[in-house]
Amino acid sequence: MEHINDTVNNIKIALAQVADGLEAIALAPAPKPEFKNNEISGDKVHGGTISMFKSIGIEDTATERAILVTDEGTIVDNLVTDHISSSPTIYGDLTVQGLVTAQKLHVEELTADVRHERSTPLEFVADDNGIYGKGLQWRGQGPTKQFIYRANPDRIYSTESIDISAEACYSIGNTPVLSANELGSNIRNSNLVKVGTLQNLRTQGDLTIDDYIIYSADSQRLGFGTDAPNGSISVTSLETEFVIDVEGTLTKLGNWTTDDLQIITDNTARITVKANGKVDFGSSSSDSARVSVFGKLGVGVNNVNENVSVATSKGIEIAGTTITTGTGIPDNGTFRQGDVVYNTNAVATGYVGWVCVRAGTPGEWKTFGKISS
Repeated sequence: MEHINDTVNNIKIALAQVADGLEAIALAPAPKPEFKNNEISGDKVHGGTISMFKSIGIEDTATERAILVTDEGTIVDNLVTDHISSSPTIYGDLTVQGLVTAQKLHVEELTADVRHERSTPLEFVADDNGIYGKGLQWRGQGPTKQFIYRANPDRIYSTESIDISAEACYSIGNTPVLSANELGSNIRNSNLVKVGTLQNLRTQGDLTIDDYIIYSADSQRLGFGTDAPNGSISVTSLETEFVIDVEGTLTKLGNWTTDDLQIITDNTARITVKANGKVDFGSSSSDSARVSVFGKLGVGVNNVNENVSVATSKGIEIAGTTITTGTGIPDNGTFRQGDVVYNTNAVATGYVGWVCVRAGTPGEWKTFGKISS
Protein backbone atom coordinates (compact mmCIF):
# COMPACT_ATOMS: atom_id res chain seq x y z
CA MET A 1 0.00 0.00 0.00
CA GLU A 2 2.81 2.28 0.86
CA HIS A 3 4.39 1.38 -2.46
CA ILE A 4 1.29 2.53 -4.32
CA ASN A 5 1.21 5.79 -2.49
CA ASP A 6 4.79 6.56 -3.47
CA THR A 7 4.00 5.91 -7.12
CA VAL A 8 0.97 8.17 -7.02
CA ASN A 9 3.02 10.91 -5.40
CA ASN A 10 5.72 10.60 -8.04
CA ILE A 11 3.10 10.89 -10.78
CA LYS A 12 1.69 14.00 -9.14
CA ILE A 13 5.10 15.53 -8.89
CA ALA A 14 5.84 14.70 -12.51
CA LEU A 15 2.52 16.15 -13.68
CA ALA A 16 3.21 19.29 -11.65
CA GLN A 17 6.59 19.60 -13.30
CA VAL A 18 5.01 19.13 -16.75
CA ALA A 19 2.42 21.80 -15.88
CA ASP A 20 5.16 24.17 -14.78
CA GLY A 21 7.12 23.47 -17.96
CA LEU A 22 4.07 24.08 -20.20
CA GLU A 23 3.33 27.28 -18.34
CA ALA A 24 6.95 28.41 -18.77
CA ILE A 25 6.79 27.59 -22.47
CA ALA A 26 3.49 29.46 -22.84
CA LEU A 27 4.80 32.53 -21.09
CA ALA A 28 8.20 32.55 -22.79
CA PRO A 29 8.60 34.77 -26.04
CA ALA A 30 8.65 32.94 -29.32
CA PRO A 31 12.18 32.37 -30.58
CA LYS A 32 13.28 34.04 -33.86
CA PRO A 33 13.13 31.66 -36.77
CA GLU A 34 16.39 30.78 -38.38
CA PHE A 35 16.48 30.16 -42.13
CA LYS A 36 19.33 28.71 -44.00
CA ASN A 37 20.31 29.78 -47.54
CA ASN A 38 17.85 28.63 -50.22
CA GLU A 39 15.58 27.23 -47.49
CA ILE A 40 12.42 29.37 -48.16
CA SER A 41 10.60 28.68 -51.46
CA GLY A 42 7.08 29.10 -52.84
CA ASP A 43 4.44 31.58 -51.77
CA LYS A 44 5.53 32.08 -48.18
CA VAL A 45 4.72 35.84 -47.72
CA HIS A 46 1.24 37.36 -48.06
CA GLY A 47 0.45 40.86 -46.76
CA GLY A 48 2.41 42.67 -44.08
CA THR A 49 5.57 44.70 -44.40
CA ILE A 50 9.02 43.41 -45.23
CA SER A 51 11.60 45.90 -43.94
CA MET A 52 15.33 46.14 -44.58
CA PHE A 53 14.89 43.82 -47.59
CA LYS A 54 18.11 43.12 -49.43
CA SER A 55 19.12 40.78 -52.19
CA ILE A 56 21.91 40.56 -54.73
CA GLY A 57 20.12 43.00 -57.12
CA ILE A 58 17.79 44.88 -54.70
CA GLU A 59 18.40 46.79 -51.50
CA ASP A 60 15.47 48.43 -49.65
CA THR A 61 16.39 51.23 -47.22
CA ALA A 62 13.19 53.27 -47.66
CA THR A 63 11.38 54.58 -44.62
CA GLU A 64 8.15 55.18 -46.60
CA ARG A 65 6.56 53.84 -49.74
CA ALA A 66 8.45 54.79 -52.94
CA ILE A 67 7.09 52.26 -55.50
CA LEU A 68 3.51 51.12 -56.04
CA VAL A 69 2.90 48.19 -58.38
CA THR A 70 -0.68 47.71 -59.70
CA ASP A 71 -2.31 46.00 -62.64
CA GLU A 72 -2.16 49.34 -64.48
CA GLY A 73 1.59 49.75 -64.05
CA THR A 74 4.36 50.76 -61.68
CA ILE A 75 4.15 54.14 -59.96
CA VAL A 76 7.48 55.61 -58.83
CA ASP A 77 7.42 58.74 -56.71
CA ASN A 78 11.05 59.63 -57.38
CA LEU A 79 13.23 57.83 -59.97
CA VAL A 80 16.98 58.20 -59.59
CA THR A 81 19.01 56.26 -62.13
CA ASP A 82 22.34 56.44 -63.91
CA HIS A 83 21.31 54.61 -67.07
CA ILE A 84 18.24 53.58 -69.06
CA SER A 85 19.57 51.02 -71.51
CA SER A 86 16.35 50.22 -73.39
CA SER A 87 14.17 52.49 -75.58
CA PRO A 88 11.26 53.44 -73.30
CA THR A 89 8.05 55.08 -74.52
CA ILE A 90 6.56 57.79 -72.31
CA TYR A 91 2.83 58.49 -72.58
CA GLY A 92 1.96 61.83 -71.06
CA ASP A 93 4.02 64.81 -69.99
CA LEU A 94 7.68 64.64 -68.95
CA THR A 95 9.05 67.35 -66.70
CA VAL A 96 12.81 67.70 -66.31
CA GLN A 97 14.07 70.06 -63.62
CA GLY A 98 17.76 69.48 -64.34
CA LEU A 99 20.04 69.27 -67.39
CA VAL A 100 19.19 67.10 -70.41
CA THR A 101 22.22 65.92 -72.39
CA ALA A 102 21.49 64.11 -75.66
CA GLN A 103 23.59 63.08 -78.65
CA LYS A 104 20.59 63.44 -80.97
CA LEU A 105 17.12 64.88 -80.33
CA HIS A 106 14.25 64.19 -82.74
CA VAL A 107 10.89 65.88 -82.17
CA GLU A 108 7.83 66.47 -84.35
CA GLU A 109 7.02 69.73 -82.58
CA LEU A 110 9.05 71.83 -80.17
CA THR A 111 7.52 74.56 -78.04
CA ALA A 112 9.97 76.44 -75.85
CA ASP A 113 10.27 79.72 -74.01
CA VAL A 114 13.71 79.21 -72.52
CA ARG A 115 17.27 80.18 -73.25
CA HIS A 116 19.17 77.83 -75.54
CA GLU A 117 22.90 77.58 -75.10
CA ARG A 118 24.93 75.81 -77.78
CA SER A 119 28.57 74.99 -78.27
CA THR A 120 28.06 73.83 -81.88
CA PRO A 121 26.35 75.43 -84.93
CA LEU A 122 22.62 75.10 -85.56
CA GLU A 123 22.36 72.68 -88.49
CA PHE A 124 19.54 72.06 -91.00
CA VAL A 125 19.91 68.68 -92.71
CA ALA A 126 18.78 68.10 -96.31
CA ASP A 127 15.71 65.97 -97.01
CA ASP A 128 13.76 65.26 -100.22
CA ASN A 129 13.64 69.01 -100.87
CA GLY A 130 17.34 69.45 -100.25
CA ILE A 131 18.33 72.24 -97.91
CA TYR A 132 15.83 74.73 -99.36
CA GLY A 133 12.94 76.11 -97.31
CA LYS A 134 14.74 75.48 -94.03
CA GLY A 135 15.46 78.17 -91.49
CA LEU A 136 13.58 80.17 -88.88
CA GLN A 137 9.87 80.99 -88.84
CA TRP A 138 7.68 83.05 -86.51
CA ARG A 139 3.91 82.41 -86.47
CA GLY A 140 0.94 83.80 -84.62
CA GLN A 141 0.70 87.49 -85.50
CA GLY A 142 -0.15 88.27 -89.11
CA PRO A 143 1.68 86.54 -91.97
CA THR A 144 4.42 84.10 -91.07
CA LYS A 145 7.79 85.79 -90.62
CA GLN A 146 10.62 83.88 -92.31
CA PHE A 147 14.40 83.76 -92.35
CA ILE A 148 15.07 80.79 -94.61
CA TYR A 149 17.30 79.42 -97.38
CA ARG A 150 15.93 79.67 -100.93
CA ALA A 151 16.96 78.62 -104.43
CA ASN A 152 17.18 80.29 -107.87
CA PRO A 153 19.60 81.70 -106.96
CA ASP A 154 20.80 80.13 -103.72
CA ARG A 155 20.32 82.75 -101.02
CA ILE A 156 19.18 83.46 -97.49
CA TYR A 157 15.73 85.11 -97.67
CA SER A 158 14.02 87.27 -95.07
CA THR A 159 10.44 88.55 -95.14
CA GLU A 160 11.29 91.26 -92.61
CA SER A 161 13.68 94.18 -92.35
CA ILE A 162 17.08 93.44 -90.80
CA ASP A 163 18.21 96.02 -88.25
CA ILE A 164 21.79 96.04 -87.03
CA SER A 165 23.47 98.21 -84.42
CA ALA A 166 24.34 101.76 -85.47
CA GLU A 167 27.99 100.97 -84.78
CA ALA A 168 27.97 97.79 -86.88
CA CYS A 169 28.30 97.38 -90.66
CA TYR A 170 27.69 94.90 -93.45
CA SER A 171 30.84 93.27 -94.82
CA ILE A 172 31.73 91.11 -97.82
CA GLY A 173 34.92 89.09 -97.64
CA ASN A 174 35.76 90.78 -94.32
CA THR A 175 35.61 94.17 -96.08
CA PRO A 176 32.98 96.70 -94.90
CA VAL A 177 30.56 97.62 -97.71
CA LEU A 178 27.78 99.48 -95.87
CA SER A 179 27.44 101.20 -92.52
CA ALA A 180 24.93 103.63 -91.05
CA ASN A 181 26.43 106.61 -92.90
CA GLU A 182 29.05 105.33 -95.34
CA LEU A 183 29.48 103.11 -98.40
CA GLY A 184 32.55 100.91 -98.41
CA SER A 185 35.66 102.22 -100.19
CA ASN A 186 35.59 99.21 -102.54
CA ILE A 187 32.15 100.06 -103.97
CA ARG A 188 32.76 100.78 -107.66
CA ASN A 189 29.51 100.18 -109.58
CA SER A 190 26.01 101.37 -108.73
CA ASN A 191 22.66 102.22 -110.34
CA LEU A 192 21.67 104.88 -107.81
CA VAL A 193 18.59 106.80 -108.94
CA LYS A 194 18.33 109.43 -106.23
CA VAL A 195 20.83 110.72 -103.66
CA GLY A 196 20.90 113.58 -101.21
CA THR A 197 23.49 116.35 -100.99
CA LEU A 198 26.91 115.15 -102.15
CA GLN A 199 30.16 116.56 -100.80
CA ASN A 200 33.64 116.11 -102.23
CA LEU A 201 32.23 114.13 -105.16
CA ARG A 202 34.87 112.45 -107.29
CA THR A 203 34.11 110.36 -110.36
CA GLN A 204 36.19 108.35 -112.80
CA GLY A 205 35.18 107.53 -116.36
CA ASP A 206 32.14 108.80 -118.27
CA LEU A 207 29.56 110.89 -116.41
CA THR A 208 25.95 111.71 -117.35
CA ILE A 209 23.68 114.01 -115.33
CA ASP A 210 19.99 114.02 -116.24
CA ASP A 211 20.88 113.15 -119.86
CA TYR A 212 21.91 116.80 -120.25
CA ILE A 213 25.39 117.17 -118.78
CA ILE A 214 27.61 114.55 -120.43
CA TYR A 215 31.33 114.01 -119.88
CA SER A 216 33.34 111.68 -122.12
CA ALA A 217 36.43 110.21 -120.53
CA ASP A 218 37.81 109.24 -123.96
CA SER A 219 37.69 112.75 -125.45
CA GLN A 220 38.00 114.50 -122.07
CA ARG A 221 35.25 116.89 -123.14
CA LEU A 222 32.19 118.15 -121.28
CA GLY A 223 28.94 118.79 -123.11
CA PHE A 224 25.79 120.56 -121.96
CA GLY A 225 22.94 119.33 -124.13
CA THR A 226 25.22 117.36 -126.43
CA ASP A 227 27.19 114.11 -126.31
CA ALA A 228 29.52 115.24 -129.13
CA PRO A 229 31.00 118.57 -127.99
CA ASN A 230 33.30 120.48 -130.39
CA GLY A 231 35.32 122.00 -127.56
CA SER A 232 36.66 121.18 -124.15
CA ILE A 233 33.37 122.59 -122.84
CA SER A 234 30.35 122.89 -125.10
CA VAL A 235 26.88 124.34 -124.47
CA THR A 236 24.21 123.73 -127.10
CA SER A 237 20.67 124.90 -127.65
CA LEU A 238 18.76 123.94 -130.77
CA GLU A 239 21.30 124.65 -133.55
CA THR A 240 23.63 126.93 -131.59
CA GLU A 241 26.83 125.69 -129.92
CA PHE A 242 29.04 127.76 -127.63
CA VAL A 243 32.47 126.33 -126.91
CA ILE A 244 35.43 126.88 -124.64
CA ASP A 245 38.39 125.00 -126.06
CA VAL A 246 41.98 124.65 -124.92
CA GLU A 247 44.30 122.85 -127.28
CA GLY A 248 48.06 123.09 -126.86
CA THR A 249 48.95 126.78 -126.50
CA LEU A 250 45.72 127.92 -128.21
CA THR A 251 42.56 128.84 -126.32
CA LYS A 252 39.26 129.44 -128.09
CA LEU A 253 36.06 130.97 -126.78
CA GLY A 254 32.88 131.61 -128.74
CA ASN A 255 30.26 130.14 -131.05
CA TRP A 256 31.16 127.03 -133.02
CA THR A 257 28.11 127.64 -135.18
CA THR A 258 27.39 130.62 -137.46
CA ASP A 259 25.51 132.60 -134.84
CA ASP A 260 26.06 136.05 -133.33
CA LEU A 261 27.90 136.15 -130.00
CA GLN A 262 26.87 138.65 -127.35
CA ILE A 263 28.59 139.69 -124.16
CA ILE A 264 25.97 141.04 -121.78
CA THR A 265 25.56 142.75 -118.43
CA ASP A 266 22.21 143.50 -116.82
CA ASN A 267 20.74 141.28 -119.54
CA THR A 268 21.81 143.93 -122.09
CA ALA A 269 24.19 143.28 -124.98
CA ARG A 270 27.37 145.31 -124.47
CA ILE A 271 29.52 143.68 -127.17
CA THR A 272 28.11 141.81 -130.15
CA VAL A 273 30.30 139.78 -132.47
CA LYS A 274 28.41 139.15 -135.70
CA ALA A 275 28.66 135.88 -137.59
CA ASN A 276 30.40 137.81 -140.43
CA GLY A 277 33.06 139.13 -137.99
CA LYS A 278 31.59 142.59 -137.41
CA VAL A 279 31.88 143.74 -133.79
CA ASP A 280 29.38 146.11 -132.21
CA PHE A 281 29.94 147.88 -128.91
CA GLY A 282 26.53 148.71 -127.44
CA SER A 283 23.52 148.78 -129.75
CA SER A 284 22.12 151.01 -132.50
CA SER A 285 19.17 151.90 -130.27
CA SER A 286 21.33 153.30 -127.48
CA ASP A 287 24.36 155.62 -127.32
CA SER A 288 25.23 154.59 -123.77
CA ALA A 289 28.12 152.40 -124.83
CA ARG A 290 31.50 153.67 -123.74
CA VAL A 291 34.82 152.12 -124.80
CA SER A 292 38.03 153.02 -123.04
CA VAL A 293 41.38 151.72 -124.21
CA PHE A 294 44.15 151.96 -121.63
CA GLY A 295 47.27 151.58 -123.73
CA LYS A 296 47.82 151.67 -127.47
CA LEU A 297 45.29 150.72 -130.11
CA GLY A 298 46.28 149.30 -133.48
CA VAL A 299 43.89 148.73 -136.36
CA GLY A 300 45.19 146.60 -139.21
CA VAL A 301 48.78 146.81 -137.95
CA ASN A 302 50.95 144.35 -136.08
CA ASN A 303 52.85 146.93 -134.05
CA VAL A 304 51.86 150.36 -132.72
CA ASN A 305 54.52 153.06 -132.79
CA GLU A 306 55.51 154.12 -129.30
CA ASN A 307 54.89 157.75 -130.21
CA VAL A 308 51.16 157.26 -130.90
CA SER A 309 48.16 155.86 -129.05
CA VAL A 310 46.22 154.74 -132.15
CA ALA A 311 47.69 153.25 -135.30
CA THR A 312 45.79 152.18 -138.43
CA SER A 313 46.82 150.69 -141.75
CA LYS A 314 44.24 152.81 -143.60
CA GLY A 315 42.48 156.14 -143.16
CA ILE A 316 39.98 157.04 -140.51
CA GLU A 317 36.55 158.66 -140.61
CA ILE A 318 35.54 161.38 -138.15
CA ALA A 319 31.92 162.57 -138.15
CA GLY A 320 31.55 161.59 -141.83
CA THR A 321 34.89 163.06 -142.93
CA THR A 322 37.52 160.65 -144.24
CA ILE A 323 41.14 161.32 -143.36
CA THR A 324 43.75 159.27 -145.17
CA THR A 325 47.34 159.56 -146.47
CA GLY A 326 49.04 159.44 -149.83
CA THR A 327 51.64 161.03 -152.15
CA GLY A 328 49.14 162.85 -154.33
CA ILE A 329 45.53 163.57 -155.18
CA PRO A 330 43.47 160.33 -155.27
CA ASP A 331 42.83 159.12 -158.83
CA ASN A 332 40.06 156.62 -157.93
CA GLY A 333 37.43 156.06 -155.33
CA THR A 334 34.48 158.13 -154.22
CA PHE A 335 35.02 160.98 -151.81
CA ARG A 336 32.91 163.60 -150.07
CA GLN A 337 33.55 167.30 -149.69
CA GLY A 338 35.89 167.91 -146.76
CA ASP A 339 37.76 164.61 -147.05
CA VAL A 340 41.49 165.05 -146.45
CA VAL A 341 44.60 163.33 -147.77
CA TYR A 342 47.79 164.02 -145.83
CA ASN A 343 50.98 164.12 -147.93
CA THR A 344 53.39 161.32 -146.97
CA ASN A 345 56.09 162.88 -149.17
CA ALA A 346 56.03 166.36 -147.68
CA VAL A 347 59.03 168.58 -148.55
CA ALA A 348 60.04 172.21 -148.06
CA THR A 349 57.94 174.71 -150.10
CA GLY A 350 55.46 171.84 -150.69
CA TYR A 351 52.01 171.23 -149.11
CA VAL A 352 50.76 169.37 -146.07
CA GLY A 353 48.11 167.67 -148.17
CA TRP A 354 44.96 167.91 -150.24
CA VAL A 355 41.33 168.55 -149.37
CA CYS A 356 38.25 167.58 -151.42
CA VAL A 357 36.29 170.73 -152.34
CA ARG A 358 33.65 168.99 -154.44
CA ALA A 359 32.34 165.46 -153.97
CA GLY A 360 32.75 162.92 -156.73
CA THR A 361 34.82 160.07 -158.07
CA PRO A 362 37.44 160.99 -157.25
CA GLY A 363 36.06 164.57 -156.85
CA GLU A 364 37.86 168.00 -157.03
CA TRP A 365 40.89 168.48 -154.78
CA LYS A 366 42.97 171.48 -153.66
CA THR A 367 46.27 171.74 -151.81
CA PHE A 368 46.42 173.10 -148.28
CA GLY A 369 49.06 173.92 -145.74
CA LYS A 370 52.02 175.61 -147.50
CA ILE A 371 55.29 174.30 -146.10
CA SER A 372 57.96 176.96 -145.64
CA SER A 373 61.39 176.70 -147.32
